[in-house]
Amino acid sequence: MNNQKKILIVDDETINLDFFDVMLSKLGFSVEMASDGVQALEKVKQFMPDLILLDNIMPKMTGWEVTKILKKDPKYKGIPIVMFSALDDVKDKVEGFELGVDDYITKPFNFAEVLARIRAVLRNRELFAQIVARESRLNLAEELSSDMKKHLQDFMTNIDELDAAISAISGSGETAETKKTFKLVKEKSKLVRRQVDELDARIEKTIAEWEMLKKNEIDLPMLETHIRKNME
Repeated sequence: MNNQKKILIVDDETINLDFFDVMLSKLGFSVEMASDGVQALEKVKQFMPDLILLDNIMPKMTGWEVTKILKKDPKYKGIPIVMFSALDDVKDKVEGFELGVDDYITKPFNFAEVLARIRAVLRNRELFAQIVARESRLNLAEELSSDMKKHLQDFMTNIDELDAAISAISGSGETAETKKTFKLVKEKSKLVRRQVDELDARIEKTIAEWEMLKKNEIDLPMLETHIRKNME
């Protein structure tokens, strides 16, 4: 599951840092530590963690302040954050979630619960990343289909012009050889038209199916909100 996932632990209590370092390292995670918010921001730049365990009440900079800075930066806003706090207050938790915190754990914590939440957050992030990649591929495919449809229209215009040119030069004075050539070209033209029509119909059907999917699927911000709510 973890595939050497990188976790940054941010806490001003050395005993907590040491505890998580030992326990998570034994489970196969790559661990870095920071003792305050300022140091945490530097570690994020250097370590680029897959998840941050972030204490809220710290000197120099609170966990909320760290979260605000990270969530405003496009490079780091996707890093999931599990926040620790000694305050078991619903209002504080709601504010944390609104800032972009993925999960919230009240001290004193149980390591089994913390580990379960870490794994749940990582699973959800991986799922979210897969959905983002899927949506990106669908958008690219949709753009490609639209481009193909336009090119097919241009191609059909060229076929029309070719047929018109053949009609203009055919008639009296044709040799048996040119008649044979014109006939072959017209047959090929009809075949190409039929194939283009079939391809155009398939593109239209695909575009219609994508439009139906878009109407029925949940968008990414709503999905992320739904995931967070389920973890509360």
